Amino acid sequence: MCCVGVGRYFTSCAVFSNLMCVCLSDLFLCCLCVADLREIVFVIQSQSNSFHMSWAERQRADLLQQTQSLTQVPPAPLKETHTANNSSWLVFLEEETNVKVTKLLQALRKFDRRKEWFLGKPLHDEESTIIHHYAFAENPSIFKYPDFSAAWALSIPLLDRLANKVRDDPLKSDFTIDLKHEVALYIWENGHGPRLTAVPELCTEPEHSPTAQHCATTLRRPAPLCGEPVKKEDIFVAVKTCKKFHSERVPVVKKTWEREASLLEYYSDHTDPSIPTIDLGVPNTERGHCGKTFAILERYISDAVPKTSWLLVVDDDTLISLPRLQMLLSCYNPSEPVCLGERYGYGLGQGGYSYITGGGGMVFSRAAVVRLLASDCKCYRDDAPDDMVLGMCLNALGLPVTHSSLFHQARPEDYSRDFLAHQVPISFHKHWNIDPVAVFNRWLKDESVSTRPHGLNKSTKEEL
Repeated sequence: MCCVGVGRYFTSCAVFSNLMCVCLSDLFLCCLCVADLREIVFVIQSQSNSFHMSWAERQRADLLQQTQSLTQVPPAPLKETHTANNSSWLVFLEEETNVKVTKLLQALRKFDRRKEWFLGKPLHDEESTIIHHYAFAENPSIFKYPDFSAAWALSIPLLDRLANKVRDDPLKSDFTIDLKHEVALYIWENGHGPRLTAVPELCTEPEHSPTAQHCATTLRRPAPLCGEPVKKEDIFVAVKTCKKFHSERVPVVKKTWEREASLLEYYSDHTDPSIPTIDLGVPNTERGHCGKTFAILERYISDAVPKTSWLLVVDDDTLISLPRLQMLLSCYNPSEPVCLGERYGYGLGQGGYSYITGGGGMVFSRAAVVRLLASDCKCYRDDAPDDMVLGMCLNALGLPVTHSSLFHQARPEDYSRDFLAHQVPISFHKHWNIDPVAVFNRWLKDESVSTRPHGLNKSTKEEL
């Protein structure tokens, strides 16, 4: 077994048996190298948090058990192109990806390992979207990118070329928004590299589903519910708004998810008793809102509000399911400095940092807020981007940003349908060109709070 430590995507790499193992920003990756089964090197993508590392360890143990049993019997006959001494594939797994190693080997052996292959379960955009920088605006569905949950694989010839490319031409994008799309673009290289090839055996079906008989990969079920959901009284909700949106956006919050909150305050540049709103003394800014967010953090740890373990900061056009958030938070220890949400990156190819996108909702443990405010972290301007400033501060403090794909900075229309099909999302953002109440009722409203955070409820599946 080989393990790769924390690194920067496409810039910090480790070499094992002539293989380059790529690190994702703030992720802990384990490469599993089995002595007598060298066709595949598994890379488990995890995160620097006790919950995620424990799940990755369970996955590692399962893979070891499977591969050890395989090495106790004579290996299946290999084509002339396969040798026992050289690895053929680098396979990336997420924590929730369940692997049937024998079926995966059978699927991969259909491809000539001497050639360049980029394999996965394809996703595509129905329309051009901001989260993909409006790529392929004339025909967005033409470009395919992998669903990381189903696993994805690179042949060693492609990996070797990418290793040289990374050294000579590192990723130059300022913002890393959707890594799976940006990885596919980097590999495709404007037509000079391979496109993603679909492998039907790479699936996102639940592992015990009758439709998963042919699958080499599935999704683990039930999804992690690590105990009783966090009580709503232990989550303090801060909604950022301003006077011009009091009559437009705040009513949507009140019609949809406000009723699920036990402790909630609206923060504005104007005191409106009918809502009510609280004026923190920070002038409204057209963008950034750093001054307002830091004033919220200060208020949260003061005696002005009830003491809770968790703080949720959202925009007034954020749509969110608080019951689903309560269930997800059961997996995290509030005594640790947890900063949870949808992670974006800035300048990751040039020593940048990760941050939680504000629109999808930023969740902080009390321990994280205390650490942040005890440091020299502060806004350089009131209208500085609050989420990015917080990301810089967390990076300076060495505190990890924890990503969850259940938080969404954009609207449902901005994500692949197949990607959303195996989720029960926690949040979406923006009211642009949609009916936000209808979107909430379709995607985020539960008849029962028993819906699992990573599962797919029946009503959502039927609407896809």
